[in-house]
Amino acid sequence: MHLKPFSRRSFSQLSALALGVVLASGSLAQEKIMLSTQQVKNGYIENAAMAQYHRWFQLYENNAVPMANQLDLLAQDVRVKSGLGEAVGHAAYEKRLADIPKTWKNAHRVLDSQITLGDGGRIDLVVSIEYLNQGANPDGSLRAARLKYTTQLQSSDTVLPKFTALTIEPIAATDTKQFVDTYPENRLKSLAYYWLALVEDPARRFDPFKEILAADFKLDFSSGVIPDMEGFEKWFRGPASAVAASTHRIRAFNFSQVASGAYEVKMDLDWQGILPNGIELAAKTRHTWLVQDDVKERFARIKNVQVQVLQPFAPLVR
Repeated sequence: MHLKPFSRRSFSQLSALALGVVLASGSLAQEKIMLSTQQVKNGYIENAAMAQYHRWFQLYENNAVPMANQLDLLAQDVRVKSGLGEAVGHAAYEKRLADIPKTWKNAHRVLDSQITLGDGGRIDLVVSIEYLNQGANPDGSLRAARLKYTTQLQSSDTVLPKFTALTIEPIAATDTKQFVDTYPENRLKSLAYYWLALVEDPARRFDPFKEILAADFKLDFSSGVIPDMEGFEKWFRGPASAVAASTHRIRAFNFSQVASGAYEVKMDLDWQGILPNGIELAAKTRHTWLVQDDVKERFARIKNVQVQVLQPFAPLVR
């Protein structure tokens, strides 16, 4: 690909507007990500689907999750099929959940996923997971298996799609011997994917951020600190909107609990974007978040964000 000539100053100004972080001119030399233009434009759809998928597990992993939050994921005529049978619609699904003993401990670790975008806002999402259960076996031993989820989602009037169908099938037993609680990981990943989807959403919907930012949040980008909602909206409507399209891929994800209901999250993100003049950019950043979790809410909330540039934003040469 041949890039149009540009000056270092004009590139820096364009990029600074788009990203709100320190930039460097030149080509991206190492570990390039190579998404197609269409993948960049559709990235927010994929991140939104993954946000919903990680939300799906939370009711099964934490009894305090409200049923309303689970039903919020589902289309009214959703079909859910598994070894327990098939349920069609909210009422049938809710009834089936009532049969699952509250004493069971469940965990779900996502192993891989594949997303295909169809016509009319349809999203096909196929995922394999490791499922852990303690309580189903009469002797109290751990049940561990690999499962395949074949799901369909449909776009909605928000950035978050709704599940219209889920089929859950066993693949094989696994040799895992110890139960590990995966509620925190799925809770935090659903928040991370939702944040990315909102930042990338071409509709530029701002109000949803109010659900996932704590009242006293602070966003510390390398271009400066954003301490309040007014400042964040100014950044979101201005610098963040200067790209024609962008998306992120989570390369690494780690977290630790720092207090009751509070977590530190570290993510390495691959970013790729397109400026209005067609120039493609790529970068790598590391986000460190402080997150507070109220299990009753749809999502946990971001209290603090610090961004470190690992690989400067620069033109992507194909």
